[in-house]
Amino acid sequence: MRVLHHQRRRLDSHFSLERLFETVRAHLPPEIEAQPCCCPFPSRGLLPRVGNVRHAAAQKADVHHVVGDVHYLVFGLPSRRAVLTIHDTAALDRLRGLRRTVLRYFWFLGPMKKAARLTTISEASKDELRRHVGALADRAEVIPNCVPPGFEFCPASFREGDPVCLQVGTKWNKNLNRVAAALRGTSCRFDVVGVLSAEQRAELSAAGIAWRELGALDDAALMQAYRGCDFVCFASLYEGFGMPIIEAQATGRPVITSNCGPMPEVAGEGALYVDPRSIESIASAVRRLLADASLRDHLVGKALENIRRFRPDTVARQYGELYRSVVDPTRA
Repeated sequence: MRVLHHQRRRLDSHFSLERLFETVRAHLPPEIEAQPCCCPFPSRGLLPRVGNVRHAAAQKADVHHVVGDVHYLVFGLPSRRAVLTIHDTAALDRLRGLRRTVLRYFWFLGPMKKAARLTTISEASKDELRRHVGALADRAEVIPNCVPPGFEFCPASFREGDPVCLQVGTKWNKNLNRVAAALRGTSCRFDVVGVLSAEQRAELSAAGIAWRELGALDDAALMQAYRGCDFVCFASLYEGFGMPIIEAQATGRPVITSNCGPMPEVAGEGALYVDPRSIESIASAVRRLLADASLRDHLVGKALENIRRFRPDTVARQYGELYRSVVDPTRA
């Protein structure tokens, strides 16, 4: 069976989807030959997108899987062979007027109606999709993201005197300012993965905490950042899934995360939950974690149990069954 993973043209600052499905391909059953098929043009403007659709239409495969972000490619693919994965609906919440109407049809309604099978990455994402497109979302099967290769349990002693709190991401939804404010008065150093704006640097300096900007990291450096921290604070305001949760859990680091969206669904019993809009809620969880070694051990133990759901072979097996059901609908 030949499967094509139709992907956006890769940009230096966007590679999470590519990394995810590269991992899936490496763990699919041997009878499934899956390859990436990248768009020739950036997904900007009408003509480049038309060119991308034409390119997708020229490809031959048993299954065509549009793996995210370039949903409109489904218009150029054979309906019976097309699979579409929708990761989140953040753009629909962000846009208004004509731009939102266009996006809703060409990225969601149209491709969802044409594709043979739909997937999304969490029940929370499916619920959000339902809010925007109604019962059409009920066709979507939830297949979660998987832990990238190399993220493995790495035990380390907790630095009681000067623990390192790691945050992954600097976009608006990552809630950087509230997390920084919650760390005020602790002995924690705050390590941030991502590139900070001048305003964010000023906010961190004003918070009166020790902090480091780690910048954009490749996979090897990101793994090292997890191994070098004592706990991860991921009090995000919005996620489709929340990869830092499972990356931290796989590494064996205690996790503090939000009590909303997909975070409880993803983290299970292996995290402390907070109201991400409350500085005091985040601060209280940090204080509990710093003071209670048995709590930290408990969270890590539960996390290692939880992470089994997101192992690459487990997730790839689900995609494999999906592809077989597209080729042979009697298996669905």
